[in-house]
Order: sequence, then structure tokens, then C-alpha cells
Amino acid sequence: MQNLPIQDNPLQTRQDLVKALETIVHPLIPYYSDRNTQLILGNTGTWAVSRTANMEALARPLWGLVPAAAGGFTDDIWLIYHDAIRYGTNPSSPEYWGDIEDNDQKTVETAVLGLALCMAPEQLFYPLSKEEQTRFADWLYQVNYHKVPENNWRFFIVLVNLGLKNVGMPYDRERIKQELEALDTYYLGDGWYSDGATEQRDYYIAFAMHYYALIYAHLMKEEDPVRSKLYIERAKIFAQDFIYWFSEDGDCVPYGRSLTYRFAQCAFWGALALNDVEVFSYGVMKGIVLRHLRNWFQKPIFSRDGILSIGYCYENLVMSESYNAPGSPAWSLKAFLPLALSESHPFWQAKEEPLPALSYKRVMPHPHMVFVRKPHHVAAFTAGQYAGFEPAHMAAKYEKFAYSNVFGFSVPRGDYDLAQNAPDSMLALSEQDSYYRVRRNCELLELNEELIRSRWKPWPDVTVTTTVFPGLPWHYRIHDIETQRPLFAADCGFSIPRAADRGGEFIPSEAQNTENGYLIFECPYEDEDKGTCYHYISGIYDLSGEGTAHFIQADSNSNLIHPRTYIPIIQSQLKPGKHRLISAVFAGTKEALPSHIPMTAEMLLALLENK
Repeated sequence: MQNLPIQDNPLQTRQDLVKALETIVHPLIPYYSDRNTQLILGNTGTWAVSRTANMEALARPLWGLVPAAAGGFTDDIWLIYHDAIRYGTNPSSPEYWGDIEDNDQKTVETAVLGLALCMAPEQLFYPLSKEEQTRFADWLYQVNYHKVPENNWRFFIVLVNLGLKNVGMPYDRERIKQELEALDTYYLGDGWYSDGATEQRDYYIAFAMHYYALIYAHLMKEEDPVRSKLYIERAKIFAQDFIYWFSEDGDCVPYGRSLTYRFAQCAFWGALALNDVEVFSYGVMKGIVLRHLRNWFQKPIFSRDGILSIGYCYENLVMSESYNAPGSPAWSLKAFLPLALSESHPFWQAKEEPLPALSYKRVMPHPHMVFVRKPHHVAAFTAGQYAGFEPAHMAAKYEKFAYSNVFGFSVPRGDYDLAQNAPDSMLALSEQDSYYRVRRNCELLELNEELIRSRWKPWPDVTVTTTVFPGLPWHYRIHDIETQRPLFAADCGFSIPRAADRGGEFIPSEAQNTENGYLIFECPYEDEDKGTCYHYISGIYDLSGEGTAHFIQADSNSNLIHPRTYIPIIQSQLKPGKHRLISAVFAGTKEALPSHIPMTAEMLLALLENK
């Protein structure tokens, strides 16, 4: 386990959060280029050229530094950013960032520069000479000449122009209007947006669509009160759903793309506080943010020198996106927006409170999800979302049957055999050649508190209708399969760590094969009062009589939370024709494991008929 200063930060006060920001940004200082226009943190590639990737790395710490400066924080690191603007926006400089083009990654990074002109011009704009200010403004203004993807990027144009306006430089009022009107077409209702013309409803709805909208509401509350109020009202509705994504311990259900932005998951709550919106008490919102950060800072997410790594709960390139550069994870600093609030603000004066009472289940039609909660365990059961631009590992990130804050989820390491595919919480099908297909681009048939039903076609002549009965610690699946080809099927439970390091002692998990199922007990440990204990158990049982129980050792680093995992499975051989596979899946503690499976196949089929 790493031993970094940030792990000793109690994160209870505003000053603690300032200290955390310093702990994150100061280790970066040795890695700025000669004229401070680039931050060179590594050699891994991205879809942007190295110069732009390094400019991204330089810009992203500003998501924490800018609100901190708005709240009165000063630091010599701003001298680096004066140089960055001075030389990065000067076409005559050898470290010029380059002209902005259509769909340019540099446009993404202009957003925080625009925010700086709105919230902290004394730090990033006014220290420059008049000539340097003009070059800076001219460079930013280029965004108005170019196209951006039709998604949350539209807000970047808005933020840049608001920044230019705030410092008295030319800006494009009409472009602001166009982008805001386009963004409104993404609103679905009930507090939910889509991130453009796509089915995906992931953390971008919270840390992008609502986050930027709430910043706009804060900046424009006097000049555009109607739209500002609208954005706030939408966010208040969304908050009633989004709180279900968080456990009482502070962690979240991992889901979707860009999970290397880690603690940006809680940024939405700081944006509410920025607008003095108490949709829950300030103590509750403060608790969500600070527990979330404390939870993250105890994980090995930093390199040895204290720099955020690419990955989720540990350094991991396998789960990353094609646009994740070495500096990308600093987008996590969006979570530091509460530093814009003074020490006397009610958010900081409030006593940290636990989550309010939340229901066992919460149906969310827009993301096609049913959230289920148990103490310390939150799971999202999904009907699948199709991210039309096909990000890396799309099916794994959006179309599994369930996602869990405890068990995480896995992405493939390769395309051959189950170990490489690591298809936890999925039905994997092959033509008996060890190349597997899973649910993707499916059709939602039904979603309510009792069941989720979807239809998908892994091959043109194979149709699978999957019904999931969501719940914790047990959930159930019925797969109705019509196939014109012989298939091998593997219905997979949750991943579970295959071993743990207890003070240097390597302790393996234990597997137990039953008559019709497989249970894996996570890393046993001895308790003085209780004897042998287990943190969690993952299991799956065959209720249809068509399969046999087994488990696989997934390839290392396939799971986002646990680097080494087992996955319990039910495997079946299917001849051409119709088949019905029924599974019971367990994900919970030993105390929650009953002596028998609560639901039988007959009971489940009766429920299905009644629906």
C-alpha cells in the first residue's frame, strides 16, 4: 500500500481540502516544460498529438486551482501558468500550442481557461501585459470558428465566451445562444440529459451536463435569471436520483466511460452548493463530497511521486479510453469546486451528515436502470445502454446486467476464452470456438421495480430475451434463447478478489462447489469474537437444470476495482432450437447467505407470467 501525505489528510474542513489540492498539484512542478506550456507526465499515447496531450495535462489542474483562487487561495504555481499563457498562445513561440481546429482536444481544455477568466482573472489574466492579454483572448476566440462534437463539448464554447466577456474582450454572443439552444435539445425530462444523440446516461450527465449548467447558473444568475433558474430546477430533480449512485461509505457504482476521472463523480454536489441550492441539507452534501474524497485517497490511485495515474481503483491502462492521456485524470479536480465557497459559507459551516434514508430500490427510466441498496453495497441493474460512438469496451462499460460498488466490473483483456473476456455479470455465448459475444445494442422491452427485460441478437440467427429480477443479495435471470446454431453459454456472476494482501501475507479466496452452483468466499480472515469471517461472497446457481457450475480465473487487471479476480459461472451446451436458462446470482456477505435459494425456477416463471 502506498504511503502518501494525502492519505493522512482527515478531509473534514475547507483547509483540509486546500491542503489536498496542494498535495495533488505540487508534485507536478518538476514536469513542466522549459517555458511552462506543457506538463510532461508520461509517454502513453492518445488520439491527440503529444503537444496537445501535454497541454491538456497542464490545463486540468486548473479545475481545482481556479475555484481555490476564487475562494482566496494563492500559490506560486500561478507563475507557471502566467508563462503557459504567455508562450502557449503566442504563435511566434517555439512552445505555441497551435491553432484550434474542428473537434480539437484543445477546445476541451479551453473550458477551464474560460472558467479562470470568469472566476479568477486576477490570477490568470490581469498579471499579463496588454499584448499578452490580447493574444490570449484571440487564441481562445478561435473556438467560435470551429465545430465541436454535438454533446457536452458545446458547453466549452459557452464557458470560453463567458470568460472573454468577463474580462472585456471580444466574444460571440450569438454562438453562446446557439450552443445553449442545442444543449437544451438534449434534455430528456425528470432531471436527465443525454450526452448528445446517444443512449448513454453515465457520469457525464452529472460531472459534465449538470456541472457546466450549474456553473453557468452561478455566473449568469443576474444577466440570465430564467435559464439559470431552469438549470437549477433540473439539477434539483436529478439529485433525487443521483444520490442513489453513492454508498454510505462514499464510493460509487462504477459505470460507463471515462472512469479515470475518479472523484469527479462527486463534482455535481459542489456545483449545487456553488448556487446555494440545498436540495439536501448542506451537511448531507458536504458528507457526500468529503466521504467520497476520503474513500478515493485511501486507494492506490497515485504514482510513487504522488501524481494521479490512469486507471480506476489502481493504475490500469486496460480500462482507459483512447483519449486518456497521462494528464487526463486531473479532471478529477472538478470535485474541488467547493473551494470557491468561503469558510463562512453554510456548506463549510455545516456538520457533516450521513446519507438520508433511501429506499431499497429506485427505478430510473432514463438511464434504463434499477438501483438496489443494502448496507455498504449499491448495485445498478441495467437494461443496457448503447453508446453509439463505440468507446473502448463499450459492452462491458454499458451493457452488463449489473454493476456494483463492491464487486466492480471487468473489461476484456483479449478476445479468446473466458479468462481474457472476463464477462462478469454477463451471458457470454460462443460457437464453441472460445470467441465470445455478449449483450450489446439491445432493445429495452420492459423496466420496472420487479424486472428488467431486454432483447439482443449476438448473431443474426440467434435471439436472446433476458429478464433480470433485480435485488440484493440475490438477483435472478431468465434467458430465453432461440438459436439456429450450436452454442456454448456461460452465465457469469460478479467478480470477486481471488486473494488479498494482509500485512504482507497473501491470503487466497475460497471456492465451494455445490450441487448446482458455485460460491467464492472472499479472502477469509480471523475475528477474535466471530472466528473465520469473509468480507463478501459471489455465487451463481443453475435453476434450469441445463448447466454446470464452475469458476474462471479472469486475466489480471481486467476488473476496475480488484486486480486479481475469480468469476463464478454456469456453463451450458445449447443445440439449435429454443432454450431457457435460469440462474440465481448471489452477491453479499456470509450473514446474508441463507440455507436455501429464496426463489425457485417455478416461482420466477410464475412472476414472469404474471407480468
